[in-house]
Parts: sequence; C-alpha cells; structure tokens
Amino acid sequence: MNLNNLKIDRTWTLFLDRDGVINRRIVDGYVDAWSRFEFLGGVKEALKILSSVFGKIVIVSNQQGIGKGLMTEAALQQIHRQMTEEIELHGGRIDKAYHSPFLEADCSILRKPNVGMALKARKDFPGIIFKRSVMVGDSASDMIFGKKLDMITAFISVDKKLISDNHLLIDLSFPDLISFAHSMAATEN
Repeated sequence: MNLNNLKIDRTWTLFLDRDGVINRRIVDGYVDAWSRFEFLGGVKEALKILSSVFGKIVIVSNQQGIGKGLMTEAALQQIHRQMTEEIELHGGRIDKAYHSPFLEADCSILRKPNVGMALKARKDFPGIIFKRSVMVGDSASDMIFGKKLDMITAFISVDKKLISDNHLLIDLSFPDLISFAHSMAATEN
C-alpha cells in the first residue's frame, strides 16, 4: 500500500489502541493507576505530528480489568484525563478516549474486535467516515476491528513472525508510533 495514494488530510480520523501503542503494556496485568502508566518512547512527539495530519484522534481500548473488578471506571477516567493533559502539554491531542470494560466472555459489541466503540465515536463525531480512517494497534483484534469497518490498518510491532502471521489484516506496519507519525507527515500535500 502506498501512503501517498491515500491522500490523508484533516477529513480523516485516527483510531488508536492504547496499551502497547501509547503506553507500555503490563504483561499479565493492568495499568490500573496513573503511577503505572508509562508513555512509550516518541509517543508524545508522534501525537503532536499526528494532530496536524488527522482531523480527529480517538482511542479505542479494551479494559477488561474493570470487568474483572481489578480497577474502577473512575480510576480509568483519571488515567485518561492525565494522559490527555500530558499529550496536550506536548502539542498533541486526543479528541476522546473510548473503552470497553467487558470481559472477552461477555461478547459485548463494545469489545474489540467488535465495532461498538467506533460506532460510539461516529455518534459523538458525525463527520467520521470509516473508509477515511486509520486504525493503529498492536494486536490482531485491533486489525480485525479496523478491517470490519474498511479502515486502513497499521500494526505496531517489531515481531516479524507476528506481522507475518497476521499479514492479511495488516495494511501497514511500523516498529512504533513515532515511525508511523513520520510516515504520515511525509505524505502531507
């Protein structure tokens, strides 16, 4: 896929997964407090760049720690508030963060790879056109979510086997969000 052919501009929307894309994923655990939230390298700069490319930037994040009773909605809202403030301090923005508190076993439409969070985003921002959107994530469920809505999918990983195993779902792949941001900035007209 050639990024230059996409003609991405401010009419496009960027959908971002959170854990593993914006912040360090806690293996076998949850980011259940701001003190456990750690931005990945280059993310703040990346979001500053991406804020000048995309008209809307939204987060879509499965947060089943809430469903398991390991964290509260209030704690998650506080994390997202502080994350957004920190991003804004560095010149970037997040227009809204959506989450699914449900367990995988609940089969909720809100839990990725189902598309409920995207539908909520389009209700809040009626200008969102899924065919003019990019989904950036680090899991197959993120890529499936994007494909279900005809979005361009961008996979964040350095794991060549994981990329190869999911190649049918992945339009673009990058080692990190800053690499993705630099590629998007290079395509601006």
